[in-house]
Amino acid sequence: MTGSGRHSSPPRRRHAAAKGTRIWPLLISLVLVVVAVAGGLALHQSSDRAAGSDKTAPSTPDIDLAARAAAVNQVLSKRAQAVLQDNQAAFLADVDAGNKSLVTRQRNLFANLRQFGFARLVYQQLGQQYDEAVTQKYGPSTYLVAIAMTYQIRGIDAVPVRAMLGYTFTERPDGGWMLVSDTDLDKRLPRGSHQEAWDTGAVLVKRAPRVLVVVENGQDALANSLLGKASSAVKAVTRSWPGGWNGAGVVIALDDKIVRGADYTAPKNAEDAIAMATWVYRTLPGEVNGEGQRADSYVVINPRNRAKVDARTLAHEFTHVATAPYGAHAPRWLVEGAATYVEFLPMDGADNLALDKYRQEVRTKYLVKAKNLPADAVFFQQSDSSYPLSWLAVDYLFERFGGTEVGTLYQEMAALGSTQPERDRIMLEHVGMTEADLFKVLKAADA
Repeated sequence: MTGSGRHSSPPRRRHAAAKGTRIWPLLISLVLVVVAVAGGLALHQSSDRAAGSDKTAPSTPDIDLAARAAAVNQVLSKRAQAVLQDNQAAFLADVDAGNKSLVTRQRNLFANLRQFGFARLVYQQLGQQYDEAVTQKYGPSTYLVAIAMTYQIRGIDAVPVRAMLGYTFTERPDGGWMLVSDTDLDKRLPRGSHQEAWDTGAVLVKRAPRVLVVVENGQDALANSLLGKASSAVKAVTRSWPGGWNGAGVVIALDDKIVRGADYTAPKNAEDAIAMATWVYRTLPGEVNGEGQRADSYVVINPRNRAKVDARTLAHEFTHVATAPYGAHAPRWLVEGAATYVEFLPMDGADNLALDKYRQEVRTKYLVKAKNLPADAVFFQQSDSSYPLSWLAVDYLFERFGGTEVGTLYQEMAALGSTQPERDRIMLEHVGMTEADLFKVLKAADA
């Protein structure tokens, strides 16, 4: 495992606000937990009351609700088929032609969607929402509805996944329904399950085997650079993760600071984070459970720190992608330690790292001062020490028990490790020690 490259320790990355460098890369690769915004949404079809609201649906005796549902379904089906069949006219046919900004946004949306190469695309009505101001703006037939977008990008998504958007429709004189707004629900939708890459300005999508990269339109050089790095990272994770990995890597590198679950307007994220693996959902938050059911992750790069992204950064993030389907309950030291373990292994196109020297450096600089493994609650507040200590713990587990056992441990911890007693039980079952025992072993080896 010892590298012979030019680095005496894992690569250093400059803190955005500091004059010097730190030993630990500021790779705050958060797999974000989605929380619904205040008020929430009623996601079930035919709901009578918006979640968090004391207003029931206004009386609409002149509107046949079944006919409305059927007509809007027809509009949604036409739009999905238009994307799959490259028919822009059909996609825009039911958009309010008098709203020039809406037409422009929808035309841009169509052009973006076409580039992703969907094998499947379906729009489905969820719960009707109620907003008096929106109704006053568009009239008594206003239909404000949350929409589930079920999609599967060819060669990328192993299973169909879902995102959420909100549309406002009104009835036309001929009895049909017309899209009059696509932004009225944006602030009420759950974070992380909307604001997709195709919802931004004009984008450029490029592909390689098992890799898809999204950049601003015209940034071909950046896209090609990221394709090469991502391809190397996909191969590294496939080779190094226990049992292999046959998934794909999506890298989103846009100028927008809020995309999917990544929010790079938050001060800590804006300054320190390089990239985040953001969850992709089989079921949306609120449909089956509050968190939603994960299928995968897409990586979103911080536009401020784009130049710092290399193949090792993406290998770290793609390890999160590979493990996302396991569940959300693994301790943070295991999540980040495993991703960093893979990040530091020998990799095509990257210098090998002098890990023996770095291992000793972690022991003398961080382990000697530590009282326990990094706790979930303070992991990112103490990232300078949390990452190296987590890597050291996972490095020990791989060396002592082998990849198969560590991979199985990770899967069970992610699925069931929501409490400390459960984590202790799982650790004892797989490696014969608790988290506290593991820390003691690490300390004893340092003595």
